[in-house]
Amino acid sequence: MKKQLLTLALLYTLPLCAQQADYPVRGVDITAVKLTDSFWLPRIRVNHTVTIPASFARCESTGRVKNFEMAAAKEGKFCTKYPFDDTDIYKTIEGAAYSMAVTPDKKMDAYVDSLITIVAKAQEPDGYLYTARTIDPAHPHDWAGPERWVREHELSHELYNSGHMFEAASAHYLATGKRNFLDVALKNADLLVLTFGPGKRGVAPGHEVVEMGLVRLYRITGKKEYLQLARFFIDERGKRQYNPKSRNQWENGKYWQDQEPVVNQSEAVGHAVRAMYLYAAMADIAALDGDTAYLHAIDRIWDNMATKKIYVQGGIGAIPDGERFGENYELPNATAYNETCAAIGNAFWNVRMFQLHGDAKYVDMLEKVLYNGLISGVGLDGKSFFYTNAMQIRNGVHHHSMEPGRSGWFECSCCPTNMARFLPSLPGYIYAQKARDVYVNLFISSTANIQVEKQKVKIVQTNNYPWNGDLRFNIEPAAATEFTLKLRVPGWARQEAIPGGLYHFRDQDQHKVVIKVNGQPVDYQLEQGYAVIKRKWNKKDVVEMQLPMDTHEVLADNKIKDDIGKVAIQRGPLMYCAEWKDNNGRTSNLILPATLQPEERKDLLNGIVVLKGEGKSVNVDVQQQQVNTTSRQITLIPYYAWANRGEGEMNVWFPAKIADIDILAQ
Repeated sequence: MKKQLLTLALLYTLPLCAQQADYPVRGVDITAVKLTDSFWLPRIRVNHTVTIPASFARCESTGRVKNFEMAAAKEGKFCTKYPFDDTDIYKTIEGAAYSMAVTPDKKMDAYVDSLITIVAKAQEPDGYLYTARTIDPAHPHDWAGPERWVREHELSHELYNSGHMFEAASAHYLATGKRNFLDVALKNADLLVLTFGPGKRGVAPGHEVVEMGLVRLYRITGKKEYLQLARFFIDERGKRQYNPKSRNQWENGKYWQDQEPVVNQSEAVGHAVRAMYLYAAMADIAALDGDTAYLHAIDRIWDNMATKKIYVQGGIGAIPDGERFGENYELPNATAYNETCAAIGNAFWNVRMFQLHGDAKYVDMLEKVLYNGLISGVGLDGKSFFYTNAMQIRNGVHHHSMEPGRSGWFECSCCPTNMARFLPSLPGYIYAQKARDVYVNLFISSTANIQVEKQKVKIVQTNNYPWNGDLRFNIEPAAATEFTLKLRVPGWARQEAIPGGLYHFRDQDQHKVVIKVNGQPVDYQLEQGYAVIKRKWNKKDVVEMQLPMDTHEVLADNKIKDDIGKVAIQRGPLMYCAEWKDNNGRTSNLILPATLQPEERKDLLNGIVVLKGEGKSVNVDVQQQQVNTTSRQITLIPYYAWANRGEGEMNVWFPAKIADIDILAQ
């Protein structure tokens, strides 16, 4: 398979048509990074061998593929539930493209081409592609409206479908060099350029993502109309008339992030996935157009999210009604929503924020999301998923959830297909560059082949992260080369539980992270969260960094009412939880021990480090009507690994001490 020396995923290196302005920091392309680690590589392999094929199979069995076939034939009846079901095919193709870029697969390649042929036949002559209308234009989907785009702001998702198609077609072209899907996307994009814009039709897309997709096409083609249209869609926000005093999210416009012009916004609001895609697109345009108003807006919004609206495991979108952000500090545990797609969108946004600012706090946030509230969304088998990611389960019940446990698919199956496209792009998040500055952002065993001012440099990273904090980097330039190595010193290794300070470690003792070059400690400067080491590097240079893998009690800001008097547990980048399977069937009655000891368990949940200690359980003798506490060994597992052994109780937050007991009658 032909590999392009072009960017994949969301990290930009060498676009086909160079722009005058762009992100100051660029990601290293996924094709230049080969993973060797035991944590992420198995997951990416399972994604290739299990998740993507299962996703394609479910697109067929549920009728998603049939919708395109009927659209091509112009007969039949739309046979799935939502008009955005087309995107499940697009997102899975995108994931397959990323995966094939590093793992060539002739069978998958041929199957993807066959799907693209079906998609292309469903496209109308002028470029319109939306099976929910094309199958039977006289009787379109109820959400679609009688004519094209008349309900785009609310329910139709026509531009949302286009956006995911643009993302997928761009990935497929860059991974394979084939134009078969790209040409379909460009034809649709050209129709949008003819239809929308100043003096034409105006709309603030109801579900953002077309803006991101148009930027992707602009990077490939250099066609400025695509970038201009992306900006137009964003700038249309805040023009509709709403009741600003209403607390109803639809009546005040916040559900769509449409309550005021984006440059005036300062709070993360509304549907969390839509919000993430909007803020990511604003970051793109801030970089490409040098737009400081966009930049200042997303800086304000990020600060609001990080300091007031994020769960301790990186989840966002607390409120089930509208899959949305709540008010400041509104982070209930029993009903936490935390959609998997929102976690993925948050990763997209934080990567872009890092590329704009070069600040490690965005990578700290990315890491928190990656290792906790994002990969919790897919089971260890690669084919069972969470739509929502709970913070506590009592008596085996999700209080609001779409599923009692993990599911293989959903009627609204955006999360499984989003996971399929995200995971294979991960190698592109590990390293980044800015001229002679080389950033090491994520600690994933790998070999990276990069160029520093035309000089080839290989970096071999070896570790057993996230279980162990001993990191080693072999620096192997083709010839002696001067550049600055910037090693991220994670916030959690500097006593910061999460960027922004919404949560903090009870223990505030700081230990300076020791870094050695060729066995000798170096006196480094810490700049924006990075240890800066500038020198002339030679072929056999070795850098070592040891991160303190202490176990910490995490406390929440007292404004988060649900977490007052409670503690959560973090070790390294991982949040931990108690699950029923390890704790005599219950977790809601546990009081944690004063100390927890790590224990490696290669036999458990694909290999993890558990935390164990002698704590207590609160027990009720129903017959005697007595309450007592009993000493009990308590075992915690990484949050991401829960719900892989059946359904039952789970807790992230635990009472620091018993203050009172609620008496419940049955």
